[in-house]
Amino acid sequence: MAGTATRVARAGLLKASVPWLALQPTAKFSTLRDMTTTRKAVLGVMGVLGGGAAGMVYALNESVKASELELHCTTFPWPHNGYFSSFDHASIRRGYEVYKNVCAACHSLKYVAFRNLIGVSHTEAEAKEEAESVQITDGPNEEGHMFQRPGKLSDYFPNPYPNDEAARAANNGALPPDFSYITAARHGGENYIFSLLTGYCDPPAGVQLREGLYYNPYFPGGAIAMAQALYNEVMEYSDGTPATASQMAKDVSTFLRWASEPEHDQRKKMALKALMIFPLLIAISYYIKRHKWIVIKSRKFAFKPSSK
Repeated sequence: MAGTATRVARAGLLKASVPWLALQPTAKFSTLRDMTTTRKAVLGVMGVLGGGAAGMVYALNESVKASELELHCTTFPWPHNGYFSSFDHASIRRGYEVYKNVCAACHSLKYVAFRNLIGVSHTEAEAKEEAESVQITDGPNEEGHMFQRPGKLSDYFPNPYPNDEAARAANNGALPPDFSYITAARHGGENYIFSLLTGYCDPPAGVQLREGLYYNPYFPGGAIAMAQALYNEVMEYSDGTPATASQMAKDVSTFLRWASEPEHDQRKKMALKALMIFPLLIAISYYIKRHKWIVIKSRKFAFKPSSK
């Protein structure tokens, strides 16, 4: 009690005798507090205005887009889409014929070799004949010159143009993409390719296309530099299948899917083998585990009292 009274008295004495020790807010501190409050208010207003302006710009930008004119491709029931389904190899062969007779004039397939056709769509003799039907630039020879020779199984499909500049010059400035991984590089895969090849139509009212462009609602933007290439009976299949536009689009889409994923069938075959052997391996593992650990788990320790 005495100590408490002493501390209270000292505090009152100091407060009475030394007024400047009292912690009272000064004008300077009040000014700083007002400035901080004002700054927060200004920043808040600027944030609200900036967010509103950004939202308005985004809304205006979306309102002028003709997104309703772009169609999303349909998912078609491809026979190779099943968990353990393989490619239709007859369709791959027909798709190769479509690529060779229609697409190869503009689009390269530089990551696929003629030997890759063996056992998939052609026999070794047929693949060799296909390779020898093209001329491959090779060299230099002993005189230092490049020369042309018939293709071999180890050769890759030749590029229709010597370089990208020549390709652009022949296609009004547009560069035809390589088809090696086209289905893996496009959203929708073979569904997109099929929809694109069969989706050419007249532009809707209000859409103006410059010269050299064609309208396809499945192509981003709608304006595509590639003209419609597939028409009914534009070629003949070697197996006698009617060469309708949709049939050719389906076959070349299957061929391009195979070109993008040539290990497709082997991967699914390996997965099927793994699933078939896993139950046996699990049973053997369980038996070994029980055989090895049953003695340890059933072991009992007994301590005998000392004889002393």
